[in-house]
Amino acid sequence: MLILKTSKCWVWFKGSLKNGGYWKEGFTCTFDEKPGVLIESPAYVACRVPTWRVVTKEPESLYKSPLIPDKAIWKII
Repeated sequence: MLILKTSKCWVWFKGSLKNGGYWKEGFTCTFDEKPGVLIESPAYVACRVPTWRVVTKEPESLYKSPLIPDKAIWKII
């Protein structure tokens, strides 16, 4: 079983009706054999999200969207 834990990652959030999406820092992420990525932060409940929502290098713009797949799943249960 291969587990790679990074010290820092950014997670893409949808935003609201008034504001667009954004990258949020302050997470650690774990890549393993399960689908998606486990994200953890003291401010949020740990959960698993699709890999397209996570980057391990600081985005050039905190408001530039990743490529969001059609009919995207936002959280893996």
